[in-house]
Amino acid sequence: MRQRIYQIDAFTNQTFGGNPAAVCILDSWLNPELMQQIAQENNLAETAFAVKKDDLYEIRWFTPEVEVDLCGHATLAAAFVLFHFYELEKDTIQFYSSRSGNLTVNKADNGWLTMDFPTDNLVAIQNIEELDTAIGKAPVKTLKGKTDYMMVYSSQNEIEEIEPNHHLLAQLDVRGVIVTGPGDEVDFVSRFFAPACGIPEDPVTGSAHTSLTPYWTEILDKTKMTAKQLSKRGGDLVCEYLGERVKISGKAVLYLTGEIDI
Repeated sequence: MRQRIYQIDAFTNQTFGGNPAAVCILDSWLNPELMQQIAQENNLAETAFAVKKDDLYEIRWFTPEVEVDLCGHATLAAAFVLFHFYELEKDTIQFYSSRSGNLTVNKADNGWLTMDFPTDNLVAIQNIEELDTAIGKAPVKTLKGKTDYMMVYSSQNEIEEIEPNHHLLAQLDVRGVIVTGPGDEVDFVSRFFAPACGIPEDPVTGSAHTSLTPYWTEILDKTKMTAKQLSKRGGDLVCEYLGERVKISGKAVLYLTGEIDI
């Protein structure tokens, strides 16, 4: 069996920036074990699989190690593929995830894609000694969301200087850890570590901004904000808080198209 595959750089306007994701638009669902093997073979942070059902696309996301509840950059990548190769007349793609519900991506004339995601529910918690040790620096504040810890610091410089112990992070009972602080040239910056999912540091994490956006909305007293993820590849986002939903916008570029034999 031959399957078309695409690789997209998400949250960037240039190749080799942002976060690469693989996308497979399927006629019908493959065995989950096979999808996991494909994601492992791709060895990217995520591979998105989507199947059309009536007027929407069901979507699932796999890291090289596990299936995840929500992935922003791979959803952006899947929408980019659909807009450019499958649904040429559409300006809106409706996705459905059994783990995260309804997700929408809109296309603007200027090339920006805007995702509509559910807002994460954050709870402030006491600092965790094991977490502080793994990251290497105690934060101003620690919060817990649905799948991640979020650690808040006072400056962009602190975020840039963090050198975590990935072995210790992999032992935590969460998908990943977000570190964040106010930005020098944008409203806020962040980094994301998820070694337990096979991702030591994710280049750009759309789903993390469902946690970051409501937090920084409260701190900065503004609902629409610019954001940058400070990985080596880097990524640029615009985030808007809508209460129970968050809009996360970015650009994407095509890196490759091909076929895989499975």
